[in-house]
Amino acid sequence: MGVDRITGEAQDITAKISAHYVDNARNLPWRVPPKISASGALPDPYHVWLSEVMLQQTTVAAVIAYFQKFTKRWPTIGDMAAADEADVLAAWAGLGYYARARNLYKCARYVTDELGGVFPSREAELLKLPGVGAYTAAAIAAIAFGERAVVVDANIERLVARLFVIDTPLPTGKTDIRIGMDALTPKHGAGDFAQACMDIGASICSAKAPKCEICPIQTHCAAHAKGDQERYPVKPPKKAKPLRKGRFFWIEQNEKLLLLTRPSKGMLGSMRALPDDNWAAGTNGHGKPPLHGNWQIHENVVQHSFTHFSLEVDLAVYQSDKIVINTDDNKNTELGPELKDAIWWPIEEIEDAGLPTLFAKAVRWAVKQKLKE
Repeated sequence: MGVDRITGEAQDITAKISAHYVDNARNLPWRVPPKISASGALPDPYHVWLSEVMLQQTTVAAVIAYFQKFTKRWPTIGDMAAADEADVLAAWAGLGYYARARNLYKCARYVTDELGGVFPSREAELLKLPGVGAYTAAAIAAIAFGERAVVVDANIERLVARLFVIDTPLPTGKTDIRIGMDALTPKHGAGDFAQACMDIGASICSAKAPKCEICPIQTHCAAHAKGDQERYPVKPPKKAKPLRKGRFFWIEQNEKLLLLTRPSKGMLGSMRALPDDNWAAGTNGHGKPPLHGNWQIHENVVQHSFTHFSLEVDLAVYQSDKIVINTDDNKNTELGPELKDAIWWPIEEIEDAGLPTLFAKAVRWAVKQKLKE
């Protein structure tokens, strides 16, 4: 990477990116438009934090509806902190990477209880918040507080790697990419500049078939000059994902479905879900049902891809009117110990249970089968 070249061209590149943003900024519900932010107006830190957590490994298109739902239900971080964790997790269902939702709630509680509901403005202090890493801290500091911080998301990573032909494979190449972004980031207006780079990365400098002909910094782009834009950023070879097998258990009585809350630690922690056979990233499930009975086994009804492995799911169905409920505390009295804290949920209201996507797929499959009967 030519550091001298970056330094020499930085001011011109930054000016062109910033000018492009004024007329082409995406209209997003958590943003202050650049023509307004130019007067010093800054977005609500709560909105910036919430959107940035949601946007981790998730597209803008998918996040907008969730952001609007969350801010309508919990208009302030104090409102979220006062909510039940189960409700926050249920509202998050479908966005994936559920550790983000657990950390979201922890952070809301921490900011409310320990900081009086006020987000810190400095990167170093933001890094102390639950679930806030280097990228999120920099984004909040720059966008919500106008601090000069170097923001590098996947879109910016791609833009800078192409601009300066940074060919060191990721993740090692992230160091050089950050140096490049640091050279470009202005002292004032770092938040708008970061969002300008994000927009170019998302709409012009896309991973496939980039629209170089309309890029405001095309003449500065070394990858474009070489004609091999799609090579950057250089990524290591993909490893084949192992395939795991698991089984979910559909236990039905009187048009209600037995659900449990998963352990707080581990995959999909603290989420409501169907009982399962303890499948995990490193092992197949044991396949044994949680109670004796006449089970109907439906093989491979769901295929789901996680970051490091894929999962094939069988669904075992059990219907009975003989499962006894203790009506005083709504706990099951004739089930195994692993189901002692399970609850009954009306099947017609199952969409309100906030099941993780993986379990929601299995439930929708089963509901369709019931409708065919």
